[in-house]
Amino acid sequence: MKPTVSVIVPVFNGEKYLERCVDSILNQEYEDLELILVDDGSTDGTGEICRRYERQDPRVFLITKENSGVSDSRNLAIGQALGTYLQFVDSDDWLAPDATRLMVRRMEEAGCDLVIADFYRVSGERVSHKGDIEEDGKMSLETFASYMMENPADFYYGVLWNKLYRREIVERHHLRMDRNISWCEDFMFNLEYMRHAETICALRTPVYYYVKRKGSLVNQGMNISRVIRMKLMVFEYYNNFYKHVLDEEDYEKNRLQVYRFLVDSAGDGTVPPSILGRATRLGKERAAVSHEAVMEDGILAEAYRDRKLFEYYLEPVAIKCGLPGPETALLYYVSESGRSLERDELAELLNISRPRLRTALQRLSMRGMIRAEEKKGEKERKRQLEIRLLPAARLLEPDFQAVSRDYRAAKFYGFTAGEVEQYRVLEEKIRENERRVLSGPAKRIDQNENL
Repeated sequence: MKPTVSVIVPVFNGEKYLERCVDSILNQEYEDLELILVDDGSTDGTGEICRRYERQDPRVFLITKENSGVSDSRNLAIGQALGTYLQFVDSDDWLAPDATRLMVRRMEEAGCDLVIADFYRVSGERVSHKGDIEEDGKMSLETFASYMMENPADFYYGVLWNKLYRREIVERHHLRMDRNISWCEDFMFNLEYMRHAETICALRTPVYYYVKRKGSLVNQGMNISRVIRMKLMVFEYYNNFYKHVLDEEDYEKNRLQVYRFLVDSAGDGTVPPSILGRATRLGKERAAVSHEAVMEDGILAEAYRDRKLFEYYLEPVAIKCGLPGPETALLYYVSESGRSLERDELAELLNISRPRLRTALQRLSMRGMIRAEEKKGEKERKRQLEIRLLPAARLLEPDFQAVSRDYRAAKFYGFTAGEVEQYRVLEEKIRENERRVLSGPAKRIDQNENL
């Protein structure tokens, strides 16, 4: 049976970081993939590491060849790939656990031809979030090109590793890397691919950890005249791309902006300052999980696991809309239940303090995502908080539905349909038992208030 995704990793003398890279791929939540490792004539222990993974996991396929460069390695792997989609990873980088799942879902739910994702830039022990497009829906090639025109030499647009491609488009148009260049070969492939892509989608959750520093072309031993010729050749590709995408009038209007590529690319392979952004400590970029608590038994550990599992699947939505976890959880709850609550009840339900709830409500109101109003409850002493989602927040409802599906799918992973049904019956009995006990004190309090 053919895999859905072919993940391609070219390797040359990568023994130092290869295991971290491969483990991040084979441990993806999305398991319907094949991993094609291409050993490009390594002289260290890379070959043995690759062979070990090939023996251990049937999803791994190894190509061994004499050293001929990364473009040739990728071309060989593309020719051997069986997946519906192609995903590229560099051997000294690694993937977030949900990377492939989120990219495939974005591709299939939107029905687009290319997914371009945010990523993390890793520098030592610091990490920063990098992205460029904040549009959620499908983009036409013209819309995407207008974004790229603003930052033409940005890694976000130029590299392969933050994107998911349709293999059918690659094969139908015989797209391959140019073996004769060693600068912007990724970008040239992307430009060719995009000429055949009708729609493109951005994924605003960072899914890739980029740590590789690009050396300058001069430091690679290339003389200045060849560097200039190569950059002019790449610019010709770039210029022709816009001549293809834009009509003659729009091209003339944007000619100076197109030519900006020559200025932005003058950095000669260095990492642009914009890629560094505001950094946090590596390991703190996602919600922290205590692995000791996850492995423990007991009532508190069980409640902790359940909460963290939910937060894990909610977090991509929080990152997408640029909100802290509590605000995103509040939107999720309102979307799911829609009922009115007292402030204390809502704060307790969300596991936050009342001042933190007040901050969350203010922030969401200022962003035009909710309208919150106080109204009298059934008893004069109690005031209910009625929260309504505004259109900006309702756009997230499909994401919240996906969170619920992912949470349930993870919880019931490996269950048969019969086991899932049996669990649901037992779970309902457990809920009734909990309600019977916990509703008792509440009823007694209500009765005392009426005395």
